Amino acid sequence: MYRTHSNGELRLANVGQEVTLAGWVQKSRDKGFMIWVDLRDRYGITQLIFDEERTPKEMVEKAKTLGREFVIQITGEVIERVSKNKNIPTGEVEILVKKLDILNASKTPPFTIEDETDGGDELRMKYRYLDIRRNPVKDNLIFRSKVSIEVRKYLSDAGFIEVETPVLIKSTPEGARDFVVPSRMNEGQFYALPQSPQTFKQLLMVGGLDKYFQIVKCFRDEDLRADRQPEFTQIDCEMAFVEQEDILNAFEGLTRHLLSEVNGVEIAAFPRMTYDEAMKKYGNDKPDIRFGMEFGELNAVAQHKEFGVFNNAELVVGIAVPGGASYTRKEIDKLIEWVKRPQIGALGMVYVKCNEDGTFKSSVDKFYDQEDLAKWAAATGAKPGDLICVLSGGAHKVRAQLSALRMEMAERLGLRDPKVFAPLWVIDFPLLEWDEETERFHAMHHPFTSPKPEDMHLLDTDPGKVRANAYDLVLNGNEIGGGSIRIHDKETQALMLSHLGFTPEEAKEQFGFLMNAFEYGAPPHGGLAFGLDRLVAILGGQETIRDFIAFPKNNSGRDVMIDAPSTIDDEQLKELSLKLNLQ
Repeated sequence: MYRTHSNGELRLANVGQEVTLAGWVQKSRDKGFMIWVDLRDRYGITQLIFDEERTPKEMVEKAKTLGREFVIQITGEVIERVSKNKNIPTGEVEILVKKLDILNASKTPPFTIEDETDGGDELRMKYRYLDIRRNPVKDNLIFRSKVSIEVRKYLSDAGFIEVETPVLIKSTPEGARDFVVPSRMNEGQFYALPQSPQTFKQLLMVGGLDKYFQIVKCFRDEDLRADRQPEFTQIDCEMAFVEQEDILNAFEGLTRHLLSEVNGVEIAAFPRMTYDEAMKKYGNDKPDIRFGMEFGELNAVAQHKEFGVFNNAELVVGIAVPGGASYTRKEIDKLIEWVKRPQIGALGMVYVKCNEDGTFKSSVDKFYDQEDLAKWAAATGAKPGDLICVLSGGAHKVRAQLSALRMEMAERLGLRDPKVFAPLWVIDFPLLEWDEETERFHAMHHPFTSPKPEDMHLLDTDPGKVRANAYDLVLNGNEIGGGSIRIHDKETQALMLSHLGFTPEEAKEQFGFLMNAFEYGAPPHGGLAFGLDRLVAILGGQETIRDFIAFPKNNSGRDVMIDAPSTIDDEQLKELSLKLNLQ
């Protein structure tokens, strides 16, 4: 037996017992006649004491050789500490060691295994197995496990069946790029890794399973950001004989359960907002509603003077920053520089200080009088002491720019409290979006999303105005889940694919298996997929997913620990009938 107790377990009630512990040496303090060692495992830290008067001499000598991260086993007596440590649960006891075995020595780690480490991101990712020993990463992985267990509990209790779907599937041209896998047995042919189990879960509904879920790995070969990984995990769900309201109610229930069980937070309301309303009020389709600063459209009150910048703009829009009237000119200039950065792309910013005495001071006083600026304040909801920030230009672009500014100001003002949770359903998305580059429509969600029945007649005449039976679940300004009611008949699916530019032959080649299945009694069905990585990060009070993944990739999509992706040798290439042309 390597251990009778964990290193986070022993208390005063255990005094006098003989115990065996094992773990890693966190630190050692040699005072000559006495040595203290902090022994760590996943459960906590226990202090060991080697005393020349009470510990066998050879054990004291062996203790002097211990370095950080040595793996050891000890046997000794639990005694009460003279100098107690109130900062750890085991801080009232220590172990008077009688026997010490070094199970494995350790090189000096390349960074300190402490909560606040001296290791940079890349170094810690190279030695991720050491990084996992640190409490922040270890606790995040334990937290992720707890969320996954609660998901399985809730969905199983609600009658969902967990089914595994294939990982080697067929590549399709819609959506992000696929990762492809060459087939040795079928020369010149390739599998793809799934971007989602979408078509398989629909086929399970045709198969009559009624309620399906899976916590599943998905893969997308796309540009990376802090909240993106080439492989990620979804809580993938589908239900038969449902309408949109059934789906929303089911997964509000799951989200409430997680917030309650994992965070101890009770949420009563899940507001709903249409896509058009979200874009108009917040400039994006995943608004953070924990704070205000809603957009105020100013065309009607700003385009009647001789200010050409506004007169020539498709949209003039502003937000009221709480307390911003106290900003100095230098601080406002820095804000203007911030919106002009390439990542935001604004050409400039007009501002209005709403003074406490009810007057206004703006950067465009030459063109607008106090009466005009009062109308701006009314449109943006600005109060005395606030700062109105105004951007103008093309509607789509300027909304995105002002949305970025809104989030930045909320961050600076401390309005995005990670302990406050504000869920929101965004509904009635457009079915299709126009792509200027390819000059054709693309599915905003995916080709299997059902149009709103009342908009079906617009598919042939005005496809850009067709709304989808689609919905996203937003939490604290992050999309944590999305889904739709699916098309479940062959004719509508064929019509949808034709609007996406597929010929009948291409549609049959790519999706014939699904449309054939629809001819054998496919029920109405719909579903939703949560992004588990992002959901766990937000529930854990963060927005970057990397520290909640055991072995993440870096921003270039590389695993620097195992050095992947990597080349393969010529013999493997030959077996796969592949040639590399690197010229």
